[in-house]
Parts: sequence; C-alpha cells; structure tokens
Amino acid sequence: MPTTINTPVTTTSSLATDASAVPTAAGASNTLLVTVSNTATINQPMVSVTICAAGSNATTNCTVVPNVLVDTASFGLRLFASTIPTTLASLPVETDTASGKTITECAIFGSANTYGSVRLADVKLSGKIAQNVPVNILADPSITAAEPSECVVNQTASSPSTLRANGILGIGTSAQDCGSQCENSIVSKSYYATDASTNTSIAVPVAKQVWNPVALFAQDNNGVILEMAQVPGAGTRSTTGTLVFGIDTQANNTPANAGATDLATTQYGDFTASYNGASTVSFMDSGTNVLLFADSSMARLGTGFYAPTATAGHTVTISASNLSGASVGFNIANANTLAASGGYAFNNIGAYQAGLFDLGLPFMFGRHVFYGIQGKSSAGGGAGPYVAYISS
Repeated sequence: MPTTINTPVTTTSSLATDASAVPTAAGASNTLLVTVSNTATINQPMVSVTICAAGSNATTNCTVVPNVLVDTASFGLRLFASTIPTTLASLPVETDTASGKTITECAIFGSANTYGSVRLADVKLSGKIAQNVPVNILADPSITAAEPSECVVNQTASSPSTLRANGILGIGTSAQDCGSQCENSIVSKSYYATDASTNTSIAVPVAKQVWNPVALFAQDNNGVILEMAQVPGAGTRSTTGTLVFGIDTQANNTPANAGATDLATTQYGDFTASYNGASTVSFMDSGTNVLLFADSSMARLGTGFYAPTATAGHTVTISASNLSGASVGFNIANANTLAASGGYAFNNIGAYQAGLFDLGLPFMFGRHVFYGIQGKSSAGGGAGPYVAYISS
C-alpha cells in the first residue's frame, strides 16, 4: 500500500451512491465461490481451479489449485507449475508444427509479465468441465531457455509470491487470448517456438492458443457473470462473491440481465469512457485492484494512489456503438487512510494512469457484471462480445 507524502488539498464533491446488487448464492454446478481476503495485497478476487490430465473428463491426476486470480480483462488459464507438481507430467506440451519445438507464450499485464509453456489439460470449475484446454504453465521447469527479452516488461511474475496468486483465470469476452491475429501473422511478445536455448516468434493456430476455458464447456459456455457483494466505504477485511457460468442458460442466470446496461465491445472487451472532457479506452477489469484513470487535479501519493483529504464523488460516462452514454458514479478515498484500516476489500480506491479508464474491482462491488464471449450469444445480451452490468 502507498506511503505518506505531502499532498495538496482537493475539493470534495457529493458522494456517489454505492451499487447494491446482491450476489447469486454459490453452490449450483455453474457457480464458483469468489473470495477477497488477505492475499498480501488488496482487492484480489480468488477462486479454486481443478486441473487434470487432458482428455480424462477431469477424473485423472487432478490437483485443486486455490487462490487463482479472476481476471475479466484477460483470456485463458495461467497456472504456476509449482502449484500442480503431481499433475504436470500428465499434461502434454503443445508443439509448433513446422519446427516440432515446444510452444511457449509470454503475456504482458499492467504491472507484470508472465512466461511459460502451453500444455493441454482438463479444467474443472465447480461442476463445469472443459477438456483438452491449452493452458499457459508459468515457470515450467522443462523450459530452460531464457524468457524472450522483449517480454520482460515491468516485473516478471516468476512465482506465486511475485504474482501474489497461484495463477490467473482469464474469463473475459474472447475465447482465446489472441485469436486470428496470432494465427495469421507473427505477433511480437506473444507465442514462441522454444528449445533448450532459443525462442523464435511464431504464428500459432487458434486451436493451439491459450483458451478461455469457459468457451470450451459443453453447456453454459456463452459467457460469465461476476457478482460481488458490496463493501462499506471504510473497507472490510474480507468479502465474497459468485462467478456464474452462462448467461440466460439456467434458472440462476435467467433473466439475469433484465434491465442491465449493455455495451457492445471489441473482441477484448473494450469500449469508450469520457472523464473530465477527455475520451479514452475503457474496460471492466476484475484483475486490477483499483480504479485506474487520469485526474491531475486530485491529490495523489508518489506511488500514484489518489489521496484526497476527504472522500470525493466522481462520474465517468461510458459509451459503445449501441449506447450513447451511461453515467457511472464512484467515490475515491484517501489511500493512506484505507491502508491504515487493515482491510483488504475497498470500493473507493484509485490510482493515476494516463490513456485509459480501467474499471477495476472497486467497480464490481455491489454489481452483477456480464461478459458475453465473442462468437456466442445470449437471449438478453445478444451476440458477443459485450459487457453489461446491473447495479441494484
């Protein structure tokens, strides 16, 4: 959390009303409990993932991996090899057809990068099973070549302790993490053919790319709904929510998006935000633990966290091709005050970032947030990709 420095005084505006939607009860086969608690950092939504031998219908060589970060702005399952030691040997590596070398992948996130092999596995999330899923295995001991230098952006998440999670469950609006772009051309900082000492950038067929496992379920595969309980303005030490698989497919997700605000998005879940007269790209991102946006008038710490002298209310307007604009109210509190509270779940913490408006986990509290997967459709949301939300 941030450290104290001298900050200017900012003007306090009327506080925004907190969203109040209540999560669906976890327990059904298409639901997964989400927890936010002490995982060495704030606002990390975690689930447990079961990984098994490929093609076994999730019955052979299975390992339950706890504390996997739910990330609605990335696509595909990434797990550290150290979290599945007895299962790893049963997961066949994907290979490049032309060279026969192992396929590896790096991924660049906001504050870190990851690197590892691509292996086939069965993935079980609650009662839902996806077979033969290409999964990114991070810090795979079978990969002895150094991470490609162009991938080393910010910190390398080389272990669960550096990521502060055992992996990342990317369940956003795309079925794969790159799709036709990486199939039809070589994309920098993406896929590689790797041997003992070298990495060569390659194009990779869609079938061999890292997949969003939800898209490979037999049913309930058209998207997800992340539903987080609201938390008080002062924060709390822990809270829970529910990850629901499928949109308008079962009783517990129909008519889940009646009255929702729907936004058609790019393949990767992007739309437009307007804040303080400036328009920028925006997305609803559970993997970011704060609200990230640029406001040069607001007091902030040297770490970038906002630190108004009193909690202040703000408004951002979001738009898409099917929506002229919807206003979203949010509050920003002093990050030092929040840090001193001892909590781990906050709905009003933000940090400075130019060039985007990232509606991170604070936006999710008290809302049902929908992610319709590209190439699939639902009765209420229509054809994916789209995002939607209900606030009460």
